[in-house]
Amino acid sequence: MDVPGISARTRVCAVMGDPVEHSLSPQIHNAAFAACGLDFAYVAFHVARGDAAQALAGVRALGIRGLSVTIPHKLDVIAHLDKVDATARRMGSVNTIVNDAGALTGYSTDGPGALRALAAEGVDPAGKRVLILGSGGAARAVAFTLAELDPRPRMCILGVEAAELERLAADLRAHAGAAPEAAALAPERLAAAVKDADIVVHATPVGMTPRVEASLVPPGLIGPRHTVFDVVYTPRETRLLADAKAAGAKVVPGLGMFVGQAAVQFELWTGRPAPVDVMTRAALSALGGER
Repeated sequence: MDVPGISARTRVCAVMGDPVEHSLSPQIHNAAFAACGLDFAYVAFHVARGDAAQALAGVRALGIRGLSVTIPHKLDVIAHLDKVDATARRMGSVNTIVNDAGALTGYSTDGPGALRALAAEGVDPAGKRVLILGSGGAARAVAFTLAELDPRPRMCILGVEAAELERLAADLRAHAGAAPEAAALAPERLAAAVKDADIVVHATPVGMTPRVEASLVPPGLIGPRHTVFDVVYTPRETRLLADAKAAGAKVVPGLGMFVGQAAVQFELWTGRPAPVDVMTRAALSALGGER
């Protein structure tokens, strides 16, 4: 018996990662495909660390149209691709793969997703002083995207892991022509950096479910002139965003970046504009209708 909506002609996209069971991507991409009347289906593949090469061989052999790539494969897949978008290569990270008749091209959609989230709230980061808290994958994506947007970005990065922070700063200097301030995330340095910033981007897991009461930024540091962007999207309104809103700052929730990067993926795979409203509703539904 045939499964409704699935046929031999259905094009398949997927997320690969370890772990992958928590991913919201199947819900939002399948909702988008259905809304656009596309004969696509999206599934999740658990791919263990070290198995990226075999997984991509399977993508070629099975004709899978596209992949979302998550932890721990964002760096490992690069060596097994036919082509890597210039931005993703400079960043050293791929989160999206497009399969064109067996030729695999890697992209990073996290940065464009961040820009879409900012634009949705009427925020233009060009020429602004930006403080990035964190130096991992999300921080890297935002930093490189801002560096491409502005050839001389006014950027400060405060990190927790020294080696990771040094690597990010060195890569920005070498591959993006940026010269960010980079320092350890200490209370005194944080206070001075927030005071000097127009936009504060929080790109660490602090405040994520279940530790929803945590925040790296004491509420007294944020004021009405700030924009605060938190990449964490579970909960939708983090403690940092709640404090920022109470202080009169403009806030940018992380759900916008998550949906934004997925929308760019959808467009790369299908060549169609993404139904962002549909994807946002699907994400909220998957999160239990949280608002």
